Amino acid sequence: MTINKRKKNVRMRGSKTHGWGAKKKHRGSGNRGGKGRAGSGKRADSKKPTVSKQIDYFGKHGFISKARNEIKAVNISYLEDNMQALISQNLIKKENGYLEVDLQTLGFDKLLSKGRATNKYKIKVAHASEKAIEKIKKKEGEVLLG
Repeated sequence: MTINKRKKNVRMRGSKTHGWGAKKKHRGSGNRGGKGRAGSGKRADSKKPTVSKQIDYFGKHGFISKARNEIKAVNISYLEDNMQALISQNLIKKENGYLEVDLQTLGFDKLLSKGRATNKYKIKVAHASEKAIEKIKKKEGEVLLG
């Protein structure tokens, strides 16, 4: 036989304090001395030494933008250093004297200019810095944006 158990607040009807003792006890956070890190202030040096050592203890610090689009960038030096590995994995193809690279298939969104281009590249990428495009064009290569 099943028994329907009544909730505590129903059983406490008519008891005035609902099991919390004095009338004041179950009001807000004042009963327990505050919320969070309350009490770490002026009185009774109990928490003050630990608070003073922590720089970011009080207040809000910085912000996190909700519209964060992280661009994953790669340098020319990465392509030069990992050339043989990328060719062996068929991620870079040799065609018509160019080394064709699709950086989006490699997981990159932007080409940056650090390093020196020693080969003729045909690079397809969403974004590229002006200096990176200059360096690739200097070696008779091209950068296809989009």
